[in-house]
Amino acid sequence: MRLLFISLCLLLIIPLSADMVTPTETTFRGDDARLGVYDSNAILSAPTLLWSFDTPRPNRTTPAVADGLVYIGNEEGTFYALDADTGAEKWRFKTGGAVVSTATVKDGRLYMGSLDKSVYALNASNGISFWEYETGGQVYSSPLVVDDVVYIGSLDNHLYALSAMSGELIWKYDTAGQIWSSPAYADGVVVIGSRSGRITAVDTSGTELWHIQTDKPVDATPAILDGIVYIGGRDGILRAIALEDGEILWEHDMQSEIYASASVTEFEVFVFGYNGVLHAFNREDGAVLWRFELGNVAYSSPSVADEVVYALSENQGLLYAIDRRTGVELWHYKTGEQGDYRSSAPVLVDGVLFVGSNTEGVLVLGQQ
Repeated sequence: MRLLFISLCLLLIIPLSADMVTPTETTFRGDDARLGVYDSNAILSAPTLLWSFDTPRPNRTTPAVADGLVYIGNEEGTFYALDADTGAEKWRFKTGGAVVSTATVKDGRLYMGSLDKSVYALNASNGISFWEYETGGQVYSSPLVVDDVVYIGSLDNHLYALSAMSGELIWKYDTAGQIWSSPAYADGVVVIGSRSGRITAVDTSGTELWHIQTDKPVDATPAILDGIVYIGGRDGILRAIALEDGEILWEHDMQSEIYASASVTEFEVFVFGYNGVLHAFNREDGAVLWRFELGNVAYSSPSVADEVVYALSENQGLLYAIDRRTGVELWHYKTGEQGDYRSSAPVLVDGVLFVGSNTEGVLVLGQQ
């Protein structure tokens, strides 16, 4: 009886391990509107490394986490599926070019692009190919999947709409410039940026609704909330645009090229320029709430979970956790060098943080 009592006491003070609770679907920036906001507990104090998975070439993809697996690609052209709890490899798929496109997982299928010019649909559980569609240019863009249609951009200047089931072309739209941006969706409208300087909105039939012409390429991915599109360009201007008609509601010159996509909450917009200065704006009128200097250039996009903003610098890949309300640093962690225009962005799932690295593959951080 005494032994049983001691055992029960130990069970009360020693935490039992539990598998991570992961969503069944995932896409770049967390949802179709590309808000960069994750429904997860925040990591409020310095984390520990739970596991890492090294890849032979840099990983510029943002980890996609769904159904207990983590999906990443690398510049060798290999796409990996890893166990989300342990990092054990489950399967890999080889493409003919570097993979910098972040995967979308939906209805048991995984969609991603490759610099071999192709878009792929794979079985998410085993990596077996369902179909492959070759575009006319390299695919940096990350796919959007809505109502059994895959929307994705290519360096051949076109936004493609493909059948999610068969990969057959439904339509394509010419943006007059290479597409590094990824499409965002809300209320029947698809929005995308282009290196022609255009920000374009089309309906789901591929008919243009409006476009805005800027002076410099637009590589960032739009974020859409409450009928407003938030997007920055390499002209250094962050714009808030009416989804309905393309009217510019407010804009702010950040005095630096913007490669990063914005994170958008009910009240704030978070984005940084190439100069590494993270800005928090009032979502309604664009007033600056606070600024935080990352200390080096930045290509990656911020992410938000609960009351914390997570942001990556090129300086040793320092990952910062910043209080969303005050702009005060909570902690930072070295993830390894980032670099280039397509750096990984942090992803939060069930209180665990996933991030890619040019030198470390993928790292998974949490609190034990």
